Amino acid sequence: MVARVMVLAAYAVGYNLLLGYTGLMSLGHAMFFAAGMYGTGLTIQHWGFGAGAGFLAGIVAGLLVAAAVGLVTLRTAGPAFLIVTMMLAQAFNLATLYFNDVTGGDQGFILSGLGLDLPGVRLAFAHPAVKYNAALVVFAGCLLSSLWLTSSPAGRVLVALKENEERTRLLGYNTVRCRLFAVVVSGLLSAVAGSAYTLLFSYVGSTFGGILYSIYPLLWTLLGGAGTTLGPLVGTLLMTYLVDLASALTTGYLIVVGAALIVMVLWAPAGIVGGIRARWAPWLP
Repeated sequence: MVARVMVLAAYAVGYNLLLGYTGLMSLGHAMFFAAGMYGTGLTIQHWGFGAGAGFLAGIVAGLLVAAAVGLVTLRTAGPAFLIVTMMLAQAFNLATLYFNDVTGGDQGFILSGLGLDLPGVRLAFAHPAVKYNAALVVFAGCLLSSLWLTSSPAGRVLVALKENEERTRLLGYNTVRCRLFAVVVSGLLSAVAGSAYTLLFSYVGSTFGGILYSIYPLLWTLLGGAGTTLGPLVGTLLMTYLVDLASALTTGYLIVVGAALIVMVLWAPAGIVGGIRARWAPWLP
């Protein structure tokens, strides 16, 4: 469970870069996550790639999809960006269902015996310790990359774009290119998480490309605190365990989860970490 939370939190870190720091709300991020999954899973399943090469293939697949989506959505913002990303994600998900012979469709496919071969030792991802440490490396890599980017001059421009796009343009920055850059980097981090999910949990399925997996990172980010470094981790951790506990008590667990979310949003509209930063710890990144 902890390894799964860390991989999904890495996904939320990628989403937070777009929503929290650039101000672009997407409902199509599942296609970046799924692109990483399929890029890794299909190359291993059909082309005999190893884990390392499959991981890189997933990242490249996510990068290409993110670049294509970024080019299509260059001049959109607000509700238009939301709708276009959602439509593109739905088209991507339908494509995974249409090419059922290759992708396995709704049922997906399972990979077995995955591991990383190092000199003199094989790290099997089925082993709990290997899975945990690999998930930790992926999460830490995504988190540190996000922290480095948002602290850099390029990250400051993204924040300026979120605060006032017109003023950013008047300062001489090309806001269209900035938006493209944000979509590509955010999609890349999401693809890294998707590729890692395939390797660590040995499964690829179209469920991960559906609208629900585009809504999840939005909720995780808002719950934890959009525009905060640790918010995606806190939001993912809290919601994952909340769903787990509620589903053990009742089949209507989504009602419990929804009620808890409403309370949390009313109590801390800036998210948990965002609220803590605003009230008690302004030094939090």
